[in-house]
Amino acid sequence: MNIHEYQAKNLMRKFGMKLLHGDIAKTPEAAVKVAKGLGGNVWVVKAQIHAGGRGKAGGVKVAKSLDEVKKYAEDILGSTLVTHQTGPEGKKVNIVFIEEGCEIEHEYYAGIVFDRSTNKITFMASKEGGVDIEKVAEETPEKIIKVGVEPSVGFTSFIGRKLAYGIGIKEKDQVKEATKFFEGLYNLYTQCDCTIAEINPLIKTKSGEIMALDAKLNFDDNALYRHPEIERLRDPAEESAKEMEAAGLGFSYIELDGNIGCLVNGAGLAMATTDIITFYDGMPANFLDVGGGATKETVQKAFSIILEDENVKAILVNIFGGIMKCDIIAEGIVGAAKEIGIKVPLVVRLEGTNVAIGRKILEESGLNIVTAKELDDAAKKVVKAAKGEE
Repeated sequence: MNIHEYQAKNLMRKFGMKLLHGDIAKTPEAAVKVAKGLGGNVWVVKAQIHAGGRGKAGGVKVAKSLDEVKKYAEDILGSTLVTHQTGPEGKKVNIVFIEEGCEIEHEYYAGIVFDRSTNKITFMASKEGGVDIEKVAEETPEKIIKVGVEPSVGFTSFIGRKLAYGIGIKEKDQVKEATKFFEGLYNLYTQCDCTIAEINPLIKTKSGEIMALDAKLNFDDNALYRHPEIERLRDPAEESAKEMEAAGLGFSYIELDGNIGCLVNGAGLAMATTDIITFYDGMPANFLDVGGGATKETVQKAFSIILEDENVKAILVNIFGGIMKCDIIAEGIVGAAKEIGIKVPLVVRLEGTNVAIGRKILEESGLNIVTAKELDDAAKKVVKAAKGEE
C-alpha cells in the first residue's frame, strides 16, 4: 500500500525524524491560508499523487510570494501529471502540500529495502540526491553505499556513522544528527512493516540541519491488519477501482496495459504466466491471482473484473490445483460464461487436484473453450486468439 508524501512525513515525525513544516490544501485559497500560517517568504507547492518524478512533470513549484502560491496551486490542482511512474494516462491531482522553504547546502539519497540476496534489511545511501537514483545506480553504482542490518543486533550507532561518513557528512554534530535520522527511519521501517522507505532528497541545510525534503513509504498489504491507523491512510482516488474490488474479495489484481486477461492461482504462477505470454509476443492485460481459497462465486467475480477492461481480447485461465481444486475453477468458468457472457476467446489450462473432473466439466459445458495441457501451448493459443488468428 502506498501513501502520500504528507502522510509519510506525519508518520516520520512520530519516529523523531526532522522535517520542514507544512500542510495540505484542496483549493488555491486554502493553499494561501496554509502559506500564511507557515510564515516566511518562500514556500514549496507540491502535487500529492502516488508516483515519483513529480518535479520533472511540473508538480513541484517554489513560490516566493502568496500570489505565486495561489497561482501554482491553481495550476496544479485538477491537472493530470504524467511521470515515468504513472504511465501515459497520468494521475489527477486532488491535493497539494504546502511546505516552508529552506536553504539547502547539499542533497543526499537515503532508503531502506529488504535485500533478499542477504536476507537483511539494507540501507542504501548516496551523496547524489535529488536525482533519479536508478540512473545513479546504473551509471555510477560506486556512488551508492549499502549497509545491511544484522537481524540479531538491529540498528546500531556504528551503522549510522558508517552511512553518514559514506555520503560525506563529516562534522561531529551533523554525524550525530544523521545517525538519529537513520535510526528513526529504521524503526519506522520495521515497526510499521514497510516494504520501501525512501528519502530523496535527504538534505543538509546551510545551518547544518539534517532533514527529509521528500518521503516515500510503501507498506506490506499482508501486515495491515496490525496497523489499522496506517490502513486508514489509503487514498481510494489513487488506486484502481478494480484493484480495490479484487482486494475486497480476497484476491490480487493488478492492471497492466496489454490485451490478454490472466486468471491464475498463486503469485508465482501468475508471474510465469505473464512472462510466457510476453515471450510469445503477447501483452498481459492484468495480473490476477485468485489464491487457494477461491469459490465458484469468486471465480465468476474475477472474470467480471477482467472483462471490465475493454482492452481484453482473450483470456487465459492457468490453474494448478492444490488447495484450489480444478473442478471448482471449471464450475466457476462455466458459471461465468453462462451468467455474464464471456464473448472473447477463452483458453484454459488445468493441472493438479481433480483435473480430470475439471476437464470433463469444461468439455460437457457446450461452451466454446479452447483447452491446453501445457502452459507453453496455452500461451501460444491465447496470443493467437488475441490477435484474431484462431
